Amino acid sequence: MKKPFVTKEQIEEIAKTYPTPFHIYDEKGIRENARALYKAFSWNKGFREYFAVKATPNPFIMKILQEEGCGFDCSSFTELMLSDDVGAKKHDIMFSSNATPDADFKKAFELGAIINLDDFTHIDVLDKLTGIPETICCRYNPGGEFKTDGSPNVMDTPKDAKYGFTHEQIIEGYKILKEKGAKRFGMHAFLASNTLTNDYYPTLAGIMFRTAVEIKEKTGVELSFINLSGGVGIPYKPDQPANDIAVIGEKVREKFEEILVPAGLGNIAIYTELGRFMLAPYGMLVAKAIREKHIYKEYIGLDACAANLMRPAIYGAYHHITVLGKENEPCDHKYDVTGGLCENCDKFAVDRMLPKIDIGDYVAIHDTGAHGFSMGYNYNGKLRSAELLLREDGSVKLIRRAETPKDYFATFDFAKGDYDLK
Repeated sequence: MKKPFVTKEQIEEIAKTYPTPFHIYDEKGIRENARALYKAFSWNKGFREYFAVKATPNPFIMKILQEEGCGFDCSSFTELMLSDDVGAKKHDIMFSSNATPDADFKKAFELGAIINLDDFTHIDVLDKLTGIPETICCRYNPGGEFKTDGSPNVMDTPKDAKYGFTHEQIIEGYKILKEKGAKRFGMHAFLASNTLTNDYYPTLAGIMFRTAVEIKEKTGVELSFINLSGGVGIPYKPDQPANDIAVIGEKVREKFEEILVPAGLGNIAIYTELGRFMLAPYGMLVAKAIREKHIYKEYIGLDACAANLMRPAIYGAYHHITVLGKENEPCDHKYDVTGGLCENCDKFAVDRMLPKIDIGDYVAIHDTGAHGFSMGYNYNGKLRSAELLLREDGSVKLIRRAETPKDYFATFDFAKGDYDLK
């Protein structure tokens, strides 16, 4: 059973200052998880986590992770600016983008970030824009279908993904980059999303480690780091098994010892680039039940909507729901839990068995710490909610205020002049 990290009584007190809906994050959980990740990969002296900023682009969250030793993975100009603003310097930043605008490449180069090229043609693009930096990374797409070791099930289909160099291109790419003056090389790959198996990283590592050996043999390039990227998932449903990061780290070590060490590549640093695993379980969207409807189905309407959390609407994604204060009551009522957008897909849950929900009840929607607030939008003129941090000492800090109508209208240029929008 999933347990919220806040109680009904805490939320009632918080809501006196910060009305629902809001996203709230658990600092203690975030720090403990980061430490567990670093412990799992402590066998690799160069290990580093580059937190995927897109998952939760909030400087307060980023500073917590920075204090725990993390760098930042960025995919846009503004994410680069945000990382710079929180004090990330040079190789504290990994820049992984695709169909990349010139300005983004220039900004990454200016900051001294590690640029992770997504395509063979980007070698010439970057060379013409800024020159090739001494440290460079390439994103690898092995094509075909991706399966974990010992499993016949296809996890994902890299050949259909828009990302990365082909096998032939990456071999040729390193030759060219070496000729153009690069001295330190990395490789990156992302082959599956939100995996719930301890075998994903080890299987991916095996593919990348064998490719690293081939690169050395064919080009003379010895990789300095290999970025396993993201893809380690979390159990959104209570009955799903959680990944064990300690087991994952040990299995990657076994592949490292088996493949890289005998090839003389035992000094390669391992990087990860996790977003969902780092943050999702440590954030919740808290909302209030404000309406009920009894037609062909039973509906509970919240003061939050898909503008606050769009994953259920666009993916049909499952997010567990706890009715705060009713954790021990029987789940004997079937509801569609909805928001108020003019879209029928604006549902947090469909045919979900929950305790009886009364108007005014607070609900906690779990696992929104990554790709929750960050995917928000303003359809129907909805305003994005506040973000709060539950500190380790139990206090609550506002880390992003709720939007106001003035924010919504700020980018308009009315001929009538300024509007005083409260």
